[in-house]
Amino acid sequence: MTKRIAMATIGTQGDVQPYVALAGAMKAQGYSVVLGTTRDFESMVTDHGIEFWDLGDSIQDFVKQAQFERAMSQSLLVNAPALLRQGQKIVNRAARSAWDMAQGADCIILNMNTSFSIDIAEALDIPAIVAALQPLNSTSEFPLCIYYGPTFGKTINRLTYSTMTVQQIYYNLPRNKLRRELMNLGPRRNGGFFKDTDGSALWTLNAYSETISPRPRDWPKTSIVTGYWMLEDRSGWEPSPEFKAFLDAGPPPIYVGFGSMPFGADRNTDILRGAIKLWPGRVVVGRGWGGIRPDDLPSDQVYVIDRAPHDQLFKHVKGVVHHGGAGTTAAGLVLGKPTFIVPQMVDQPYWGRRVHDLGCGPKPVRRRKLTPELLADALEQIDTNPSYARNAEKIGEMLRAEDGTGKAIKVIERVMANYQPRGERKRA
Repeated sequence: MTKRIAMATIGTQGDVQPYVALAGAMKAQGYSVVLGTTRDFESMVTDHGIEFWDLGDSIQDFVKQAQFERAMSQSLLVNAPALLRQGQKIVNRAARSAWDMAQGADCIILNMNTSFSIDIAEALDIPAIVAALQPLNSTSEFPLCIYYGPTFGKTINRLTYSTMTVQQIYYNLPRNKLRRELMNLGPRRNGGFFKDTDGSALWTLNAYSETISPRPRDWPKTSIVTGYWMLEDRSGWEPSPEFKAFLDAGPPPIYVGFGSMPFGADRNTDILRGAIKLWPGRVVVGRGWGGIRPDDLPSDQVYVIDRAPHDQLFKHVKGVVHHGGAGTTAAGLVLGKPTFIVPQMVDQPYWGRRVHDLGCGPKPVRRRKLTPELLADALEQIDTNPSYARNAEKIGEMLRAEDGTGKAIKVIERVMANYQPRGERKRA
């Protein structure tokens, strides 16, 4: 009988795209796969031949609202309560839909934003596997990826992971109600993103490369680094005649874009405008959700693209400047492109540090501290520093040799084969 795999993830494109890649790889090996996410990504899922399940409204609309920008740019404390209430409604809606999606599944694979899937797996007595797109298991080797600042040793490094407990409370608030009303389960006895309700460690697939972020030696054996889950582009995207003309008119440009982070669009544009007055090179601007406004940017120096698949667009540029999302970072490094990261939130500071530590680009600068002078200097370094180009190409060769989805599937198969139903565990 064909095994059925349910996947649940909500977030921005970077939180969805790797799951589509894994789902496609599993389908190619004969599995029946359903991927639940918000409806703004339905076409991404179905275009790759994957069964889509609707987990709710667009996350783009949630992230793009003015209150979210105020929280990121002004006061998180003032704006957080209303955002938390909205976020919990999103999680509640997604959980109820995921419950229906998971009926008949043999395994459920989840994102930290869909940790209610752990409860669903418990109720259905099937294995739950966490898929992490950044290192989140506690370690003494480095601080939590959202931390930005100097490190103070192993003890402090491990303490930074206590902030995950606060985040877990946010996700847990609706969960016990859902367990009671939907799943006929009692309250959760143990917390944490990486533990079952009985306290046992869940298997975790870390969907990035050890070349970029080596696996900590103090991680549990259940936490596996697989390599990136890269999604093959099927859009057939090609440079337009206008873009080809721009490329042919001068040396290769550098890409600048801020992906799914729409905060401070006016300021981003002003900084870019000032930087290209100081640096005489050429730039391709990816607008995306990042909202850089092309008005008054010189057309001989700047070409603006609304949307394009990074794995195709980056083939035409010399280097990349972006917010440091895990997927965008991977796309640039796989193609061997020197990288400058302007982190804004979540795991972006971590990937910025890793790129710099690997010698693939300048030291990251947080968006709130970025100036035209700093951006111009980073563009100059990417354009002229030969060590960045050499190191990035070397890293790219290593990444292109990996099979992240293949390794992940082997772990998933092993977990399913060795899963012991709860009734048997009690008798044992």
